[in-house]
Amino acid sequence: MIIDVHAHQGPWFFTMDVAALTVAAMDRYGIDLAVVSGTEAVIYDASAGNRSLAAFLGSGAPGSERLYGYVTVNPRRLAAAERDLDAYLPTGRFVGAKIHTDYTGSPIGSPWMREALTLVAAAGVPALVHTWGTSVLDLARVCRDIPGLRVIAGHMGADGYRHAVEAARTCDRLYLEPCWSHFPAGRIAEVAAAVDPGRLLFGTDSTLIDPASAFGSVAAAGLTGDAADRLAWRNAADLFRLPIG
Repeated sequence: MIIDVHAHQGPWFFTMDVAALTVAAMDRYGIDLAVVSGTEAVIYDASAGNRSLAAFLGSGAPGSERLYGYVTVNPRRLAAAERDLDAYLPTGRFVGAKIHTDYTGSPIGSPWMREALTLVAAAGVPALVHTWGTSVLDLARVCRDIPGLRVIAGHMGADGYRHAVEAARTCDRLYLEPCWSHFPAGRIAEVAAAVDPGRLLFGTDSTLIDPASAFGSVAAAGLTGDAADRLAWRNAADLFRLPIG
């Protein structure tokens, strides 16, 4: 089994060959379930995009039952974010929150990001947060300061993946997922050898990036046994409390 914790639903604002192929791409790489954010919510209007994603997840469209949603939170619009969390989390189709630091102009160390993550912690769900470079260390610091908060470092810092190792070692509620448009040789194996295997997740950034990129890089790490199962699906199932039969 494979669970993708970093995927999207809906078209992008630029031409993408893999747009709207979420389920087909999942089948191609054996991905059973995915947790998705609405692209409209991430890049344009969080509330409108959350509403569109909720409609899709409840539509009965082919493959929609294999997708769970993130409520996208804009730290600059916290009242709207709180309304959306209250509206969509009880449906059972949304299992986390997504925060993109760059699109919302909200650095991880900013007061409004701290308020947003405090709100998510109170809602009792994990937050997938965009990280790049040393910002993953900022995420660990904020996570340590907010009781009960569980965070996923999206891209595990990208080119700052060695900082992600340090971050994971200093905060036991911080998880790492590897998707990135570049995959230096040995990146996944290096991180997997240095952190608790219970803190690793699988993510692709589909449909922005074809799942082949993440799938190949994780396969090249050569993980086996319990470590491979934890990264592929078990950690995600536990973190999001997914009903795996």
